[in-house]
Order: sequence, then structure tokens, then C-alpha cells
Amino acid sequence: MTRLSDFVTSVPRRIAAIALLIGLGSALMAAPAVTGLPAGGFDVPDAESIRADRVLEERFGAGGMSIVFTVTSEAGSDSPAARARGQQIVSTLVDSPHARQVASYWTTPKHLAESLISSDGRTGLVVARITGGDKEAPRHALELVDRIPKSGDGVSVAASGPAMVYSDVESQSRIDLVTFELIALPITFLALVWFFGSAIAALLPLAIALFATAGTVAALWQISKFTDVSVFATNLASAVCLALAVDYTLFILNRYREEIAHGHTVRDALRISMNTAGRTICYSALTMALTLATLAIFPQYLFRSLAYAGVLSVLLSLAGALILAPTLIVLLGDRIDALNLRELSRARRAGKPVRVKSDTESFWYRTANFAVRRPVTVLLACVAILVPIGLPFLGIVMAYPDDRELPASTSSREAGDILRANFTQNFAGTMQIVISSGIGSPAQVTAYARELSAVDGILQVSGPNGLYRDTQVVSAATYDSALKGNTSYLTITTDRDPFSDSGKALLDDLKAVPAPGPTMFAGMAQRNLDNIDAVTDRTPLVLAIIAAVTLIFTFLMTGSFLVPIKVLVTNAISIMSACGVVVWIFQEGNLGGFGTETTGRTVVLIPLMLICVAYALSMDYAVFVLSRVQEEWNNSAKTREDNNRAVAIGISRTGRIVTAAAVIMIIVFVGISVGQVAFMRGLGVGLVVSVLVDAFLVRVLLVPATMGLLGRANWWAPAFIARWHARSGLGEGSPTGLYTAAPSAQPRVQISVSDEEDSRV
Repeated sequence: MTRLSDFVTSVPRRIAAIALLIGLGSALMAAPAVTGLPAGGFDVPDAESIRADRVLEERFGAGGMSIVFTVTSEAGSDSPAARARGQQIVSTLVDSPHARQVASYWTTPKHLAESLISSDGRTGLVVARITGGDKEAPRHALELVDRIPKSGDGVSVAASGPAMVYSDVESQSRIDLVTFELIALPITFLALVWFFGSAIAALLPLAIALFATAGTVAALWQISKFTDVSVFATNLASAVCLALAVDYTLFILNRYREEIAHGHTVRDALRISMNTAGRTICYSALTMALTLATLAIFPQYLFRSLAYAGVLSVLLSLAGALILAPTLIVLLGDRIDALNLRELSRARRAGKPVRVKSDTESFWYRTANFAVRRPVTVLLACVAILVPIGLPFLGIVMAYPDDRELPASTSSREAGDILRANFTQNFAGTMQIVISSGIGSPAQVTAYARELSAVDGILQVSGPNGLYRDTQVVSAATYDSALKGNTSYLTITTDRDPFSDSGKALLDDLKAVPAPGPTMFAGMAQRNLDNIDAVTDRTPLVLAIIAAVTLIFTFLMTGSFLVPIKVLVTNAISIMSACGVVVWIFQEGNLGGFGTETTGRTVVLIPLMLICVAYALSMDYAVFVLSRVQEEWNNSAKTREDNNRAVAIGISRTGRIVTAAAVIMIIVFVGISVGQVAFMRGLGVGLVVSVLVDAFLVRVLLVPATMGLLGRANWWAPAFIARWHARSGLGEGSPTGLYTAAPSAQPRVQISVSDEEDSRV
């Protein structure tokens, strides 16, 4: 850190020029990513549902994602205008190389068309399947929808189904990203001005954030040329870069201003800042990067994309804070405090003495001192508050998103609402069963289809030899070719929501029916099951890696065996609280679901991202507070009383800066929560709750109470390990020896105290 600091102070103009070129180049390279990345990545590549879909596509031309057009007319679906529009949609689909199995109320035989008209007779449907999987199918669907008029002649058209839902989510995510930046950036700037006083100093963290964001998104666009990258990665990159770049730069700049106020030269102040705050944010960044990297364990490319975005965001924010921020500090010099609003305020109060409170007079010291001296009482109170908040998490029901995650104004949500209100069949719940490897006689397939049609919740079963409803033959012929060689498939329609418990139960009931050969199930129910299982099966490994990273890096920073365990437990508590609030609001529907439609389930993305992102952010605060506590402890006689004082002083000295960082984090995550995609809103709210709990309850009360209870044991390690850690130079050291000259005797900050306070101060 000393060598890096000296390098920055020796060639600041060159570094600034190179950074400017890199930033501008990154911005140009990042622009295509905003519109060029898909919203897919939810599917497990080799899952049963995907393998079944692949067979359907290769052998029968029946694969792909479904799309449903609603054609609504007050004059009824049989009116000339409605019929003309329906036939126009059918023609558009038939002419497209990406549409398969096109059927509609107006072009399908009567015995099949009855399910394609609404109960009130005003809405007819056109259904099809779109090729391309969850990466290409949404784009193909959007191209088709754009070629069809949405309204006219008293007829309105809307499109839904997974293909269109993904397309609308992709479009809405881009809008939400712009909204987030328009909200978060100016409010963050105002918060930084409030904290620093200087408008110039406030611009410094934002400059680092923009540099890191441009670099991350540009890198994501380049990665997308070699592997799949989801558009959600850009949303995560914007949020993480803004939050971390501001946090890390805050820590460096705050410590630098402290050292300048103590009379050090710019060179010495930077050396000390880099060896204290710089070292701390290195531990924080490495822990966070490794935590977010665990998302790459999941097979879906959505989570791998988030891993790329997370790791890149952290590393570029760290590089900006350690290289670009000191460079700008050196170049700006005293001008960093230009446009200082506090100076203007002091000018108005000219002639009045200004007294700066000592550490022991601050709110943070008094609160931490209370907790550290009454640890059992405070711990019980915290448990009484946090456990009820986290309890709803035990009732979480995870699923993948559908159209109800979108605002009511989007096409897919509009069509989805019509389908749920006016049709018995749940079109999202349609399933296909692929039967292969010696299916036996056609009669066996027919018997299997009849048995399936008798399962509760099944509306009808379509097979190669007929259409069946409650074991009865509705039609001796079907509109698809469902038998080729030794492979056949059945299409099953149902009234069940594929994401619900009843939808999962129906899937189990269907699998319990004896089949004439090996089967594979396709459809949203099986796809949802495959995707959720892929997450839940790997989550224990992710948690184990996060725990190991926390324990190892916190030990390397502190040299303690018990402090890392304390950090792990307290961080987990704040995450449980955040997950509990998300389930209570967005799954159970309390507080109006914050303006979203409650479906009785939580999108799997939310708890997973909270576990990784919010936990990593909790580490940010933990290591910063611990570094100042350890700095006090290392300079003490190391008694139990010294431990208590070190904890209180450390929290007192970090109180203002961590509070400012938390406020900025909250601003960033509120920017996410005002988005119109419901699961991103849920993620934003969860992150806000996590920061609030961590910064204003865990840090101020739970952490000092725990450290007060452990006393000197906080810093225990076996003797041989303690000796190794002391020799390694990994732990907190004294800034003594970093000065090139003795600090100036004239302080930069003048403090006015009364006579009776002289001895105490």
C-alpha cells in the first residue's frame, strides 16, 4: 500500500490521463450492452424439461416457448373485425420461420376451438410456440408482436406467454435502469455534499462510480461474445458499482482528511490512508468478490452473469478507490474542499466559538459503551427484535417469475389478466410428455392418455390417436403429428397454475400414472421444478463457501479465531431479517405488497441475491468497524477494560462515516425498489432492510454487546498462529514509520473548549 501510494503521488497526471481514456473507451463499448443483452438465463441447460423440449423440437417441430394472443372485441369474437384480426395474426405467425403449432379460435376445428374463446364470448385466442429457447424466443416473439396492430376497429390485441413475458421483462429492466440512475445519482450527490460539505469532494466518489460502472458493463458486453450474459447483470453492475465505489472512496477520502487535519503532508496522509482504510477495503472487496463469485456455481446463465457483474463491479470499484481516488486527491490538493457549504455556514456564524466533540461525547460512543457493558441485556433485546422479523422466511415458497411480475400496462400482463379472469384453462400450465425407447403399441399410448385424462385437474389430453377428456374420446384425430418411430408425445391442458403447490402436486400425480415407456415432461411446471431444484441443491455449497471466505479473510485481517465467527453470525442475522421482510411483504401480501401483485410465492432470484449481495455488503461495514476497533486494541494494554474501550472508540470513530455509507447504500437500493419489475422491487426492499438492520442495529448494539461479552477472548488465537500472523504483516499495524517528516505542529482544525473540559480533553 505504501508503494502504491508513492506511485500515485509521483505520476498523478499520467494516471489521470490513462483513466480518462479507459473510462471514455469503456463508455463507448458499454452502450450496446443496454439494448443487446437478453433477459433469459433462468433455465438449467440439461434439465428434464429442456431435454424433453429438445426432443419435441428435433423430432416433431413442436418445441419452443409458448405465446398467446388475446383478441378482444366488445362486439364479440365472431364479429367481422375480431375474425379479421385473428386471421391476420395467424397469417403473420404462419409466415414466420420462428412460429410453430399455430392454432386459433377462428381457424381450428370446433371441438378444439371451444377452449380458445372466453366465458363472456368477447375474447378469442391465437396460440403458438416460438423457437429459440429463453435467449432467442423473446426476441422472435417481440418481432412478431411488433408486426401486429394493437388496436383498431374496436378490437384490442395483447400477447402473453413465457416468450412475451421475458421480452417485456427485458424492456422494462432497461427502463428501470435509466430510472434508477436518474433517481440515485443526484440524490447520492446531495447526500455526499451533506457529508463532506464540499461539492468537489462529493463529485470524487461519483466519478469513481461512473468509471467502475462503464468498465463493468463494457466487460460484460465483451464476455457476451463468448458466452451468454443476461441483461440483469447490467442492473446489478450499476447498483453495486455506485454503492461500493462511493463506499470505498468515502473510507479513503475520510481517512485522508483526518490525517491532513492532524497536520500531515499530502504524501504522508495518503500513505496512512492507504495502509489503514485502503487495507480495510481490500479485505472487504476480496470477501465480497469471492462471495458474489459463488453465483457461478449455479448452472443457469442468469446467475453466472450476475457473478461476472458482481466480481467485475467489486474489483473495478476497488481499483478506482485505490488508484484513481488518490490520484484525484493529489491533483486537486486543497481544491478538494472548494465550494464548501460548511464554510458558508460558519461564515454566517462568524464570531461564535465552534467546539468539536471528543470521541467519548458522541452518540455512537455512548450507545456502544452501553451495549458493551450490558451485553446480555442488549443481546436478548436484539434477539427479541430480529427473530420475529426473520420468522416469515421459514415459510418461503420459491418459484420463477410470470407476467404478474410486470406492471399492468405491459402487453403480457394485460393478456395474462384476461386469461386468468375469463378462461378455465391455464395456458401457462400446458404440459407435454415425451414417451420414448420402445413405447409399445399405439394402443398402449392411447390407454396411457386415457388414464392421464382422468387425473384431477386435467382438462384434456391430446395424443397421436385422439383427444381425450375424462377418459372419453372427444375426437379420433388431433391437429399434431405426435407419433414418430419409437417416440411419441402427449399434450396436456390443465386449470392449475404451474408455479403453485397444486401445480406441483398435479405434476406428481401425472408422474405416478404407469407409462408404456420412459417419459420426460416438458412445460412450465416441470421447468419451474427443475430450475428451483438446481438452486436449492447447490445453495448449501454456496453457504459453505461464503462461510469459509468470511472466516478466512476475517482471521487474516484480525488474527482472531472468535471474531470471524461473530462476524459470520451477525451478518447472517441481518440477511435473515431482510429475507423475512421480503416474504412478509411480497409473498404474503402485507403492506399491499408495495404495489405489486401477490402470488403467494417469492421469485427465487430474491433470496439468492440477498444471501450473496446483502451478506457481502454487511462484510463491508464489519471489516471497516473492526479495523478501527483493532487499531485501538493494538495500542492498548490489552485488558478486558481496554477491549470494551476499543470497541466503543472504534464504533465512535466509524459512526459518522459508516452512517453516511449506509445512507448512500439505502439511496441506491431505493432506486432499485422503485423499478416496475416486481422481483427487482423485492430485491431493492430486501437490500434496504438489510442495510438498515446491519448499520443501525447490528453494528451499534449487537456487535458491541457480543464483543463485550467475549472480552479479551475476542482476540484469542493459538500462540503459534498468533506469532505467524504478527510476522506476516497481514494484520492491523501502526501508522508510525509511514511519515516522511514529523507532523506539523499546527493543526488544520481549531477546537474551542471550556476551562473545566481541559483536563478531560
